[in-house]
Amino acid sequence: MVRSTRRRFLKFSAATTAAAGLANPLSAAQPAAAQPGDSVPAPSGAIAWRITDPARRYAAAAGLHWRPAAAAAAPSPSAEITLYPHWRQQEILGFGAAMTDAACYNLAQMPPAARDHLLHTFFSPGEMNFSVCRACVGSSDYSRTLYSFDEGEPDPTLARFSIAHDQAYILPMLRRARALQPDLFLLASPWSPPGWMKDNNSMKGGTIRRHLLPVYAQYIVKFLQAYRAAGVEINAVSPQNEVDTDQDGAMPACLFPQEIEVGYVSQFLGPAIRRAGLPTAIWLIDHNYNLWGRAICELDDPEVRRYADSIAWHGYVGRPEWMQKVAAVHREVKMYWTEGGPDYTAPDYATDWARWSHTFTGVLRNGPRCIIAWNLVLDERGRPNIGPFSCGGVVTVNSASKKVSPSGQYWAFNHYSRAIRRGARILGSEGAGPGVDHLAALNPDGQYALVLTNPTTAARPLRLRLGAAAAELTLPPDSVSTLTWGE
Repeated sequence: MVRSTRRRFLKFSAATTAAAGLANPLSAAQPAAAQPGDSVPAPSGAIAWRITDPARRYAAAAGLHWRPAAAAAAPSPSAEITLYPHWRQQEILGFGAAMTDAACYNLAQMPPAARDHLLHTFFSPGEMNFSVCRACVGSSDYSRTLYSFDEGEPDPTLARFSIAHDQAYILPMLRRARALQPDLFLLASPWSPPGWMKDNNSMKGGTIRRHLLPVYAQYIVKFLQAYRAAGVEINAVSPQNEVDTDQDGAMPACLFPQEIEVGYVSQFLGPAIRRAGLPTAIWLIDHNYNLWGRAICELDDPEVRRYADSIAWHGYVGRPEWMQKVAAVHREVKMYWTEGGPDYTAPDYATDWARWSHTFTGVLRNGPRCIIAWNLVLDERGRPNIGPFSCGGVVTVNSASKKVSPSGQYWAFNHYSRAIRRGARILGSEGAGPGVDHLAALNPDGQYALVLTNPTTAARPLRLRLGAAAAELTLPPDSVSTLTWGE
């Protein structure tokens, strides 16, 4: 996080992505000669339509049907969206949220039946199908207490290392999530090394002492091994959450300059993970779009590339299309979006589904393979936390009544995670003009999904074009729609 609220980020993102023109085709290499009807089997039959707007929440809408494009009335160019199924982009890993200490604590306080129902809704493949989540290596700012797995006096042999803190409710919640979603992919990110490893002797702010980088690598390996022994495999780690800020010492954080991350990954963390025989991937940066230049430089280093070929992004500063600057230089790079959440103090916390869908479309049209929200669950005051931010959860669980209240982000997620499955490929699409966002995907089973977002106050009539077929619909104001159909 940076010292601006996520609410400011969303306003900034809405302005910048609109200026960038999300209605344009995806910018990855596309066959210049391809035309809407080139070798595209004409679909036929029904299109299922799910919609969220002020009157409905992920509700079934009246069915649509494909028909020959020649039989459809020709709308103005700005009212047509053309899909290009041959323009296949990144493969999707999935969607999810962070299982922070705070989120897991709130879940643990719920009545068992209500908790099981909520976790089933989030993780069951037949429900929201969350399949990519983020865990914390020690304390983040959304924790009940400030803690690491080896706090106290210097302990270079890590004799004191213990994950006992996480045994109470974090590991049980992660195990339950994976039981519901066997394909759950877990990223783990540290907010800070233990205080004794840092130049200010505190988990808050400062930076790591360079001579302790090899010890810190072993600390991460011990974490991975301990979690595995506890039944929770970690699939990827980032070297540091938000490498470019120490948050003025207000929360667990650690400056990790480029030269430190390069040396740490190439000389210590990567080799230590490999020596331990762990399959854990390394995702670099774990910070904002404006660090695209740093990402290019780190990937340029051949020793780094022995151990890492992936970048994790946050969206608080910069523009999502800046991620494509990295892909233009390193075309094989894998990119992931790993943090972003609502502000519980915002008046539209529960109703900003179109704003979040606009953000999600902007992310996925620019290369990332997943979207991971910030805290899965927080209480009505955005707690517990030990940081300066007013973050809300994907859902709020009232600390007294335990009533569950979904955010607008929750409703936006429904339109993506239920319809776009692991292994789906993002497809090219263009048209619609300003005010309507669109994202198309093709699932491994051959089912298409198209998410349409109308954040404006006016209804938007549209015609969809896929090869020689067309379909017409009108998007209500302030709405998110998901259309699905077979080949």
